[in-house]
Amino acid sequence: MRPTTKDLAKAAGVSLATVDRVLNERPNVSARTVKKVQDAIERIGFVRNIAAVNLARNRTYRFRFVLPEKGDQYLKELLREVAAANAALKPDLVSVDVAQVAIEDPHAVANYLSSLEAGAVDGVAVMAPESPQARDAMSRLCERGIKVVQFLSGQENLEKLDFVGVDNVAAGATAGRIMGRFSAGRAGKILIVAETILSQDSIKRRLGFDRVINRCFPGLRSLPTLETHSDLERAARIVKTAFDHNPDIVGVYVVSPEARVPLEAIARFADLKKFVVVAHERTPFSEQALREERVDAIIAQNPGHAVRSAIRILRARADHLEPVAAQERIRIEILLAENL
Repeated sequence: MRPTTKDLAKAAGVSLATVDRVLNERPNVSARTVKKVQDAIERIGFVRNIAAVNLARNRTYRFRFVLPEKGDQYLKELLREVAAANAALKPDLVSVDVAQVAIEDPHAVANYLSSLEAGAVDGVAVMAPESPQARDAMSRLCERGIKVVQFLSGQENLEKLDFVGVDNVAAGATAGRIMGRFSAGRAGKILIVAETILSQDSIKRRLGFDRVINRCFPGLRSLPTLETHSDLERAARIVKTAFDHNPDIVGVYVVSPEARVPLEAIARFADLKKFVVVAHERTPFSEQALREERVDAIIAQNPGHAVRSAIRILRARADHLEPVAAQERIRIEILLAENL
């Protein structure tokens, strides 16, 4: 028979009420008593029946994705996947919703996260550019007992928090390898475009990309990153200036997940088929561009897997369990026209 809470209380030499307080991390329990219960758990092999506890308490997990207020096709993909996960998990008493915040404003992110209360939400998955304000607000969420997952874009010095997404340095390095190989010995410059370079995913991708280009392809040189801020007219202006001053551009690398704005801006002044073009994330636009040979390769991660992974991690943390690391590892996918 599996050990029960009564067995655990007896092994630890404490009351059932004390065991309940320790298992649920409630206050007013001494560190010595907590250790006695934890030691007894290890000694007798106690495993808590979370499903039975939740059923008895009629508990519903309440999770929230904090996503950008503005975005394009990739944001729509994420919103669709969150809605699909919410519908699929309702029978398991899991409720998932979305809050869209002006993530380019670190104070708006911090203010929103600071407004969340433990009684209203059990965990949040936050997609926001790196900033001291967002980082501190996420740390304070943890202090208030709300579980936090860094979703697709992380924060510096928050390694203690779970992160869902690909290894962005490796993703950038993969893009660099493809850019160099597909350039087939051509010498010239690479135009690099991002929504914002404040985003950790973009910073790390650029780092990985430059490492490979500088080490392995001396004939290629990466230009400074252009920031579009998701504005087509701004993108068109800065891209035109870049082409006017750099007639030897041979490649285009879109670092951010939304490729439509920068590539449509470039198409106003140049034929994309003349360049090696590498972008991130599969969207209807990038997929069609790949089919039409306006993009050579897409470095992607599965948004549905990322959303479901974030939910599984938040649920495990809410139950005081360790997530299954192998299950939550997001793969880097290389998409070509031939394998769509």
